[in-house]
Amino acid sequence: MPSTEAETRHRYTRIPLMVVAEMPGLARETYAGRDGRVFLEAHHLAPEGVPADTACLFMHPAGVLNYLPLPIALARSGVHVVCCASRYASNDSALIMENVLIDLCAAVRHLKERLGFRRVVLCGWSGGGSLSLFYQSQAQAPDITATPAGDPVDIAGAGLIPADGVMLLAPHLSRARTLREWIDAAVVDETDPDASDPALDLYADRPCAVPPFTAAFLARYRAAQAARVARITARVRARLRALSDMGRPGREEGFVVHRTMADPRWLDPAVDPNDRRPGWCYLGEPRAANHATYGLARFTTLRSWLSQWCPASSRADGEACAARMQVPVLGVENGADDACTPEHTRTLFAAVPHADKDLVTIAGANHYYYDQPRELAEAARACREWLGARGFLP
Repeated sequence: MPSTEAETRHRYTRIPLMVVAEMPGLARETYAGRDGRVFLEAHHLAPEGVPADTACLFMHPAGVLNYLPLPIALARSGVHVVCCASRYASNDSALIMENVLIDLCAAVRHLKERLGFRRVVLCGWSGGGSLSLFYQSQAQAPDITATPAGDPVDIAGAGLIPADGVMLLAPHLSRARTLREWIDAAVVDETDPDASDPALDLYADRPCAVPPFTAAFLARYRAAQAARVARITARVRARLRALSDMGRPGREEGFVVHRTMADPRWLDPAVDPNDRRPGWCYLGEPRAANHATYGLARFTTLRSWLSQWCPASSRADGEACAARMQVPVLGVENGADDACTPEHTRTLFAAVPHADKDLVTIAGANHYYYDQPRELAEAARACREWLGARGFLP
């Protein structure tokens, strides 16, 4: 629905799009599409009467961004925005990051060849930040021919089209590194969500430690988190080997990962400090989110674990991919982000090897800009000014 003149300078029209990703030989892994083709839903937020040869493209590995505040605010500021969902929209349980690159390429190609945009800027909001960096790094120098589980995926031959710029908007380092920071270190039995090491249980009736956390406790807790991730990875690899030994190398299996919202950051704002609310995270009360069905990696598969959740095997590491950037980069840090805290944005920004990069902080902004019209407007203005300074706007 078009916006009103009372709300903004520009009215915009929301135009539904259907983007087709071609993957010959694709095994069916989602409900959508047929063998060899995946159909992706997208929206073009087109400012009325505003000519443009550049589009800002949003994609998240699993999120649907069409109605989030920032894309809409950018469209209202006169920027042509396209939000495209991946094949794993709202369901990341079987997500393979390498396949999402194929989806993002299909969206870039659609914008250039079907809609006539000459240039595309990738807008990496939240989990889309590391995805955008992963895509651009492979578009510049493709070298992937298989997933971390060894399944063929021809990224090197897929013809990925490089973008012309990347905006990292409240981004995180990667899904894998984020899970390692959030996963509950106290879990001692992956089949029993109540089996807990009291010396590491942040949410026990008598918690193992209280804020402010000491450096020694944080080091011990982080090591236990990494050890839990490593144990899950070892079990995943062992099961894949067992299936192969049984003559079933193509078989997939799902499993549950309990308690994945136990980052000390949510309890102690002095850990990676910003202006976020203590005892809170973007999913609400952390203790409740730790056991909720919507937690990171709650339902996953053997192959998906290796591709998106395991730091040792996932190629979608934002920091490593940022080090390969050859295009202009904008980093936007939200000053009260309750999901992607400052270390993430600043680490990505520092990793970009060239000087054509800018970093801005939106003071007081939470992750989604919910109930924050002033902060939202400031973020949109920062993006628009950066785009304009680099000739991406009329």
